[in-house]
Amino acid sequence: MSIAQSIVSIVSETLEKEEYQRLLEVVVDVGELVAVVPDSLEFCYNAITENTEFHNSKLTIHVLPLIGKCRDCHRESRVEQFDFVCAGCRGRDLELIQGQELNISHLEVE
Repeated sequence: MSIAQSIVSIVSETLEKEEYQRLLEVVVDVGELVAVVPDSLEFCYNAITENTEFHNSKLTIHVLPLIGKCRDCHRESRVEQFDFVCAGCRGRDLELIQGQELNISHLEVE
């Protein structure tokens, strides 16, 4: 619920200074490693915006896969089932380069 409240707060602050008729869509990028259940986030967003100026807006959630870059062979690969092993050399020294983010990607307004 607090993440949905933060999204609505950020959107509200962003649009406060803009001229627009209505908010159509909020697009959020959520990394696989972030403890967010997309359906729950969408439910909370809809509950929070129900009686507000954003009540008909849509929340679109893009789940970003967990990607690691091997510090040994420099290969980038997807981390499957949280098994932090390089797909190339099987090394375990990975730098996570994607999958930990939680960002508002963009807003669509009318």
